[in-house]
Amino acid sequence: MIGKKPAASRYIRVTRWQIVHPFRFERSFLMQRQFSISATISAPPDKVYEAYLSSREHAAMTGSAAKIENKVLGRFMAWDGYITGTITELVKNRKIVQTWRTTEFEAEDPDSTLELTFDAVQDGKGTKLVLTHKNLPEGTEAEYKQGWKDCYFEPMKEYFKDSKSKP
Repeated sequence: MIGKKPAASRYIRVTRWQIVHPFRFERSFLMQRQFSISATISAPPDKVYEAYLSSREHAAMTGSAAKIENKVLGRFMAWDGYITGTITELVKNRKIVQTWRTTEFEAEDPDSTLELTFDAVQDGKGTKLVLTHKNLPEGTEAEYKQGWKDCYFEPMKEYFKDSKSKP
Protein backbone atom coordinates (compact mmCIF):
# COMPACT_ATOMS: atom_id res chain seq x y z
CA MET A 1 0.00 0.00 0.00
CA ILE A 2 1.16 3.47 -0.78
CA GLY A 3 1.92 5.55 2.28
CA LYS A 4 2.05 2.57 4.63
CA LYS A 5 5.41 1.96 6.32
CA PRO A 6 6.85 -1.56 6.23
CA ALA A 7 7.28 -3.35 9.54
CA ALA A 8 9.84 -1.61 11.74
CA SER A 9 11.84 -4.83 12.18
CA ARG A 10 12.85 -4.65 8.52
CA TYR A 11 14.68 -1.37 9.05
CA ILE A 12 17.73 -0.62 11.12
CA ARG A 13 18.78 2.47 12.99
CA VAL A 14 20.84 4.71 10.77
CA THR A 15 24.11 6.22 11.90
CA ARG A 16 26.72 7.78 9.69
CA TRP A 17 28.08 4.32 8.80
CA GLN A 18 24.95 2.24 8.28
CA ILE A 19 22.77 1.78 5.24
CA VAL A 20 19.00 1.49 5.59
CA HIS A 21 17.02 -1.66 4.78
CA PRO A 22 17.06 -4.15 3.18
CA PHE A 23 20.82 -4.51 3.54
CA ARG A 24 22.09 -4.84 7.10
CA PHE A 25 25.54 -3.34 6.70
CA GLU A 26 27.28 -2.67 9.96
CA ARG A 27 29.79 0.11 10.68
CA SER A 28 32.68 -2.36 10.71
CA PHE A 29 31.85 -3.49 7.17
CA LEU A 30 31.92 0.05 5.88
CA MET A 31 35.13 0.89 7.77
CA GLN A 32 37.39 -1.27 5.63
CA ARG A 33 39.82 1.63 5.35
CA GLN A 34 43.37 0.36 5.60
CA PHE A 35 46.99 0.77 4.57
CA SER A 36 50.29 -1.08 4.83
CA ILE A 37 53.74 0.42 5.21
CA SER A 38 57.14 -1.09 5.86
CA ALA A 39 60.62 -0.13 6.95
CA THR A 40 63.93 -1.83 7.46
CA ILE A 41 65.27 -1.56 11.01
CA SER A 42 68.97 -2.18 11.80
CA ALA A 43 68.37 -4.82 14.47
CA PRO A 44 67.32 -8.47 14.45
CA PRO A 45 63.58 -9.28 14.62
CA ASP A 46 63.71 -10.49 18.23
CA LYS A 47 65.15 -7.15 19.42
CA VAL A 48 62.59 -5.05 17.50
CA TYR A 49 59.70 -7.29 18.62
CA GLU A 50 60.79 -7.19 22.27
CA ALA A 51 61.32 -3.41 22.21
CA TYR A 52 57.85 -2.78 20.80
CA LEU A 53 56.29 -4.85 23.61
CA SER A 54 58.43 -3.41 26.42
CA SER A 55 56.95 -0.39 28.22
CA ARG A 56 60.45 0.96 28.90
CA GLU A 57 61.87 0.47 25.41
CA HIS A 58 58.67 1.55 23.64
CA ALA A 59 58.82 4.81 25.57
CA ALA A 60 62.54 5.19 24.84
CA MET A 61 61.94 4.66 21.10
CA THR A 62 59.05 7.09 20.81
CA GLY A 63 59.99 9.63 23.47
CA SER A 64 56.56 9.35 25.09
CA ALA A 65 55.08 7.33 27.96
CA ALA A 66 53.93 3.77 27.26
CA LYS A 67 52.51 0.97 29.38
CA ILE A 68 52.26 -2.46 27.81
CA GLU A 69 51.03 -5.75 29.28
CA ASN A 70 53.11 -8.10 27.14
CA LYS A 71 50.59 -10.96 26.75
CA VAL A 72 47.56 -11.91 24.70
CA LEU A 73 44.58 -9.91 26.01
CA GLY A 74 47.04 -7.54 27.66
CA ARG A 75 46.13 -3.86 27.52
CA PHE A 76 48.47 -1.18 26.24
CA MET A 77 48.70 2.60 26.27
CA ALA A 78 51.14 4.75 24.29
CA TRP A 79 51.79 8.43 23.72
CA ASP A 80 50.56 9.42 27.21
CA GLY A 81 47.16 7.77 26.64
CA TYR A 82 46.54 9.05 23.11
CA ILE A 83 46.72 5.42 21.85
CA THR A 84 45.07 2.49 23.66
CA GLY A 85 44.09 -1.07 22.87
CA THR A 86 44.46 -4.77 23.54
CA ILE A 87 46.97 -7.31 22.26
CA THR A 88 44.97 -10.03 20.47
CA GLU A 89 47.74 -12.20 18.98
CA LEU A 90 51.44 -12.74 19.58
CA VAL A 91 53.75 -14.95 17.54
CA LYS A 92 57.11 -14.65 19.29
CA ASN A 93 59.55 -12.48 17.32
CA ARG A 94 57.32 -12.66 14.22
CA LYS A 95 53.90 -11.00 14.66
CA ILE A 96 51.84 -8.72 16.90
CA VAL A 97 48.11 -8.02 16.39
CA GLN A 98 46.30 -5.39 18.46
CA THR A 99 42.99 -3.63 18.69
CA TRP A 100 43.93 0.03 18.44
CA ARG A 101 42.30 3.42 18.83
CA THR A 102 43.21 6.99 19.58
CA THR A 103 41.44 9.69 21.52
CA GLU A 104 40.41 11.10 18.11
CA PHE A 105 38.09 8.15 17.39
CA GLU A 106 34.40 8.89 17.94
CA ALA A 107 32.82 6.96 20.83
CA GLU A 108 30.75 4.90 18.38
CA ASP A 109 33.77 4.04 16.20
CA PRO A 110 34.90 0.43 16.63
CA ASP A 111 38.55 -0.20 17.39
CA SER A 112 40.84 -0.50 14.40
CA THR A 113 43.18 -3.50 13.96
CA LEU A 114 46.94 -3.18 13.84
CA GLU A 115 49.15 -6.00 12.59
CA LEU A 116 52.94 -5.87 12.75
CA THR A 117 55.17 -8.53 11.17
CA PHE A 118 58.90 -8.87 11.76
CA ASP A 119 61.01 -10.58 9.07
CA ALA A 120 64.77 -11.09 9.15
CA VAL A 121 66.80 -9.33 6.45
CA GLN A 122 70.48 -8.51 5.96
CA ASP A 123 71.57 -12.02 7.06
CA GLY A 124 69.50 -11.75 10.25
CA LYS A 125 71.06 -8.46 11.31
CA GLY A 126 68.06 -6.38 10.24
CA THR A 127 64.28 -6.51 10.32
CA LYS A 128 61.71 -5.75 7.67
CA LEU A 129 58.86 -4.38 9.76
CA VAL A 130 55.53 -4.44 7.95
CA LEU A 131 52.61 -2.59 9.54
CA THR A 132 49.03 -3.11 8.33
CA HIS A 133 46.39 -0.86 9.87
CA LYS A 134 42.77 -1.86 9.15
CA ASN A 135 39.26 -0.60 9.89
CA LEU A 136 40.19 3.04 10.36
CA PRO A 137 37.54 5.74 10.56
CA GLU A 138 36.75 7.18 7.15
CA GLY A 139 39.20 9.77 5.88
CA THR A 140 41.92 9.13 8.47
CA GLU A 141 44.17 6.74 6.55
CA ALA A 142 46.66 9.35 5.28
CA GLU A 143 46.95 11.02 8.69
CA TYR A 144 47.63 7.76 10.54
CA LYS A 145 49.98 6.49 7.83
CA GLN A 146 52.09 9.64 8.18
CA GLY A 147 51.90 9.34 11.97
CA TRP A 148 53.31 5.83 11.86
CA LYS A 149 56.18 7.00 9.68
CA ASP A 150 56.99 10.09 11.75
CA CYS A 151 56.26 8.85 15.27
CA TYR A 152 57.32 5.20 15.03
CA PHE A 153 59.35 4.15 12.00
CA GLU A 154 61.79 7.06 11.98
CA PRO A 155 62.32 7.00 15.78
CA MET A 156 62.76 3.20 15.65
CA LYS A 157 65.41 3.51 12.95
CA GLU A 158 67.23 6.07 15.08
CA TYR A 159 66.85 3.99 18.26
CA PHE A 160 68.33 0.91 16.60
CA LYS A 161 70.92 2.76 14.51
CA ASP A 162 73.65 1.13 16.60
CA SER A 163 71.77 -1.98 17.68
CA LYS A 164 74.81 -3.46 19.41
CA SER A 165 74.26 -0.99 22.25
CA LYS A 166 70.63 -2.07 22.80
CA PRO A 167 69.72 -4.77 25.34
